[in-house]
Amino acid sequence: MLEIRTARLLLRQWRDVDLGQLIEMNADPKVMEFIGPPLNEDQSKAMMERARGSWEKRGYGRFAVEVLASGSVIGFVGLAQTRIDAHFAPTVEIGWRLSTQYWGHGYATEGALAVKDFAFEDLGLPEIVSFTSVQNLRSRRVMEKIGLLRSPFDDFEHPNASLSDTLRANVLYRGFAPSQTS
Repeated sequence: MLEIRTARLLLRQWRDVDLGQLIEMNADPKVMEFIGPPLNEDQSKAMMERARGSWEKRGYGRFAVEVLASGSVIGFVGLAQTRIDAHFAPTVEIGWRLSTQYWGHGYATEGALAVKDFAFEDLGLPEIVSFTSVQNLRSRRVMEKIGLLRSPFDDFEHPNASLSDTLRANVLYRGFAPSQTS
């Protein structure tokens, strides 16, 4: 099974024992503030199964993020097939979600940089994208720190949000493989 080690993290496949952490994280309204409503236990189980299935089907997916020093699973970072109807789809999206107590330590950036390298160097992807609601400044900073670029012309209204939803306005960031930019 594929694992990626960084200076402080182990990015690895999901284990059954990780489900409790995933359920707790996805039920936290602060974690889900810019994503949508908190998820219940069944929705978190389904998310874990989708992540496992993506690895089997596509050769990539969402890694569980484990802190090497403690062995604690703190969330996920990884790649997913974009599942929305948007002008940039179909494509591969890089994303992350961490439990609040692990925010502000650089873990999302560290993990996302490793996954970006995996996407371009190991998978040979020509492009990855990341998107979030306009208000999600924390994730936007991670997108910028890992070298993704935003063009305001790519910004869009999320098709799964209602017209009155404050999360409807989204920004799109793109990253290209080094050979694609020369």
